[in-house]
Amino acid sequence: MKSLSMKHLRYFEALARHGHFGRAADSCAISQPALSVQIKELEEILGASLVERGAREIRLTGLGEAFAERVRDILRSVDELGDLARAAQSRLVGRLRIGVIPTVAPYLLPRLVQSLTALYPELEIRPREAVTQKLIEDLADGELDTAIVALPVSEPALTEVALFDEEFVLVRPAADAGKPAPRPDHLREMKLLLLEEGHCFRDQALSVCNMSPSVPRDLMEASSLSTLVQMVGAGIGVTLIPDMAVPIETRSADVSVARLPQPRPTRTVGMIWRKTNPLALQLTEIAGIFRDAVDAK
Repeated sequence: MKSLSMKHLRYFEALARHGHFGRAADSCAISQPALSVQIKELEEILGASLVERGAREIRLTGLGEAFAERVRDILRSVDELGDLARAAQSRLVGRLRIGVIPTVAPYLLPRLVQSLTALYPELEIRPREAVTQKLIEDLADGELDTAIVALPVSEPALTEVALFDEEFVLVRPAADAGKPAPRPDHLREMKLLLLEEGHCFRDQALSVCNMSPSVPRDLMEASSLSTLVQMVGAGIGVTLIPDMAVPIETRSADVSVARLPQPRPTRTVGMIWRKTNPLALQLTEIAGIFRDAVDAK
């Protein structure tokens, strides 16, 4: 009889995470039939069913739920053993999984990756873009080594290191260029366009305007800053975007950009990682590299 292996555990964790054999197989870079065989073999080893197989998706059994939680702990510990070995080396090598929020990734990530690979050519950087809550969950599950987010996140298990502060700027139709910029709390009287729920920048924009998170249903929302800016160019309303997004997002839209009156609203962008991560010293060094890359723009 076959014995339990790390391969079984990694394949099952992928299936539990994706809830679908096809997507789990893709994430593991194997065929769906091969994944199905491995899960069936795991169930035979355990002598119990872990999943209920449906036509389109799977559902974990009670044992499967408990098993998945324990498997995540095991895999995280195994990965951290590898990180311990990497931390003992003189140079950072191997895989580095970095999460980045959508309001930072398109504007800053290419520059950060270039700076990091120039110093650590043997480093394999695996970026992932997602909203803050998803990145925090992936850090907790050991799916990421670090993440770049807006601070604070106020999670006791995570280390937070500030990288830089940046202003929010007002984007409005081109016809408004030259007009005095309204005070932030006056924006709630205008048609303010926002990112959809789940984006931390949405909450920050609402806070700037002293607006409740439960905004009216008829308020226009979008999934990206690019869409918001294009809607402003179409005359639908106004929006706030981070300063770093201005060069890219406004170059093809008929809009104007205005700085808000003092004190101007800002956000702090920083790095977070698990306090138990053996690569804490290396991640602190990487934070310094990223800070220098931003300052050198």
